[in-house]
Amino acid sequence: MFFRPNDTILFQGDSVTDCGRSRQNDDYLGSGYPAMIKAQLDADYPEFSLRVVNRGVSGDRVKDLAARWDADCVAVNPDVLSILIGINDTWRRYDSNDPTSAESFAKTYHSILTRAKAETKVRDIILMDPFVLPIPEDRRGWRVDLDPRVNVVRDLAREFNAVYVPLDALFAKASIKLGCAALAADGVHPTPLGHAFIAKQWRLAS
Repeated sequence: MFFRPNDTILFQGDSVTDCGRSRQNDDYLGSGYPAMIKAQLDADYPEFSLRVVNRGVSGDRVKDLAARWDADCVAVNPDVLSILIGINDTWRRYDSNDPTSAESFAKTYHSILTRAKAETKVRDIILMDPFVLPIPEDRRGWRVDLDPRVNVVRDLAREFNAVYVPLDALFAKASIKLGCAALAADGVHPTPLGHAFIAKQWRLAS
């Protein structure tokens, strides 16, 4: 994938993407991986005037992303679309007894990608799979729900010819050397190191 002058790059997702970004000022991207990527891209392509937009919303599931797709994707009209969604679809099963089936997850995710292709100028799509690390211990039980979602994202990346970033496997591998808490203290929300790790993997893939 190659960036082009005046590209708009849109980051979509949940709290991992949101990370305190401003709802009033698109220039404030929060303190997570989108801001880190923006700084790196500006350093690498200072002449390109790249526009980076973060529309992550803490707590979102894929159905919430679909509900705000008009305002937060179609209206932005990105050239590059990056999505990281799915961990809350798993989490709500365990903390609220409100599951989202893998089939429903796949159908809704497919619909927003189809709409992005049909209704925006998107040229490149980057899909990152949701991840969880086994800290605290109860997160180990989430694998039965999360693994099918990882497979869904992988299959969608194939279907839509997207750039695929296998974050779940990459975090698992990195945690062996660095420890789980160094990357995500609750197994879900990245530390600053965890966000830097996502930014690095995104850049390597793109």
